[in-house]
Amino acid sequence: MGRYIDDIPQPGEKVLYSTNAHWIFYWPAIAAWIVAAVLLVLSRAAVTEGVVLLCLSASAVVALAALYWSATAWFHRWTTETDVTNMRVVHKAGFIKRRTFEMSLDKVESVDVNQSILGRILNYGDVTVQGIGEGKETIATIASPLAFRNFITAR
Repeated sequence: MGRYIDDIPQPGEKVLYSTNAHWIFYWPAIAAWIVAAVLLVLSRAAVTEGVVLLCLSASAVVALAALYWSATAWFHRWTTETDVTNMRVVHKAGFIKRRTFEMSLDKVESVDVNQSILGRILNYGDVTVQGIGEGKETIATIASPLAFRNFITAR
């Protein structure tokens, strides 16, 4: 499966900038993997057989949850594309159930970036593209939102 933007180019269209969902989507999985590792270490430090079994069981359950969260975060990042070409802004999310947003650069009225403090530190945020007569679309939690905005607004 190739990239969505490579399958839909207009004549003379070139991709100027591509970004993706930020790696922050992995944080629940990372936290769960850490908890699973801590529980595993605690099971080795415990002396009572019941506590060892409890820690190992809890570690296995948390590791399964971490595996699920890792897979869903990876799949979300793999199936989400956000691009700026010399003609339009394109955002695609989903694999089987696909949702796309495309807006001609000529129709872009404004581009707003919303970043939390953590978003500024880790370079992610939400970008809202307001179109002339075409409504508005918010693209959530993308990497490098200021660079993305700059490629939309700089002509």
